[in-house]
Amino acid sequence: MHGDAKLENFCFSDNTQAPNMTRVAAVDFQYTGGGCGVKDVAYFLSSCLSEARLQREAASLLDFYFARLCSALQNLKPHLDPSLVEAEWRKLFPLAWADFVRFMLGWAGEHYSLQGYSQQLTEQALDHIRDL
Repeated sequence: MHGDAKLENFCFSDNTQAPNMTRVAAVDFQYTGGGCGVKDVAYFLSSCLSEARLQREAASLLDFYFARLCSALQNLKPHLDPSLVEAEWRKLFPLAWADFVRFMLGWAGEHYSLQGYSQQLTEQALDHIRDL
């Protein structure tokens, strides 16, 4: 697993065949390896939270993530300036989200995660690219 813990990467047993036994497997057929952590945050939030919760809680969840990331960077990578990493990754968050939208449109164009919040962040990402 590469940290992409979206619901689509899990398989659950059919309880009609074994009513007293539930089994789960985590799978992924895409890239595995290092990358920008904010992409995993975008994929996780987009696959686990409803549109209403995203609208209501995404900003505070990002704040929570970055507070923990900055704390970890101070302890584990003292030569890095956590505030610079946070500033750069916050700018990348809409791009990471737009990448998820791109993937989902090709994989499951009617997916529940392709709603207003996803459209808003994708527009932010496109605006950012246009401004480069």
